[in-house]
Amino acid sequence: MSAAGGAVRPIVEITRLAKGYQRGEQFVPVLFDITLSIPEGDFIALMGPSGSGKSTLLNLIAGIDKPDSGELRVAGEDITRLSESDLADWRASHVGFIFQFYNLMPVLTAFENVELPLLLTNLSRADRRERVETALALVGLSDRMKHYPNELSGGQQQRVAIARALIADPAIIVADEPTGDLDRVAAEDVLVLMERLSRELGKTIIMVTHDPRAARRAATVKHLDKGVLAHALEAAVPECL
Repeated sequence: MSAAGGAVRPIVEITRLAKGYQRGEQFVPVLFDITLSIPEGDFIALMGPSGSGKSTLLNLIAGIDKPDSGELRVAGEDITRLSESDLADWRASHVGFIFQFYNLMPVLTAFENVELPLLLTNLSRADRRERVETALALVGLSDRMKHYPNELSGGQQQRVAIARALIADPAIIVADEPTGDLDRVAAEDVLVLMERLSRELGKTIIMVTHDPRAARRAATVKHLDKGVLAHALEAAVPECL
């Protein structure tokens, strides 16, 4: 969606964010003075070596954790000021999650896994069914609705997880190493799907990855190194990697 003058408005606005953790008597800083703006509808990859802070930044954006200082606005809300209960409600309605290991309930079918977030809403059973069928069709799994996770391939399980992330129409989708447990072909299928969700449906996707091939599917690449956002390293990922 465009603001006046045709500029795409930022859906995530981060200003001078810092985060660290207490380990015993030692305080370990993780993120330093992060300032970042993510436009609505962007597909952004956060890259960096292990321990660079990329997953911590993703968790802060998703409202899973809180920063020590700085401002973090998502969809116009400064989520640093929300109480824990308000933050939980905010996450449920604004954030879709995709994890490396799918996090599907093994005793539920694909349909039931996707429907799960809607059980907390006031939608009727018929409305829930319509939404779930639409979401599973979108990820190419209309013929797998009644299958259980152990009857699906890894790529299919991740597509079920993507449908579940989409089901409540969240403001942002956060993906933590979404292709890390997939073979190359399945990973490519999942990345093409995520790219299409951003390009065709205008979904804002924030993906943590260590894989340059995965990052090439993103519209924007940001690099973190030792907790610092490396603005100078935002060039396209080389095709040879």
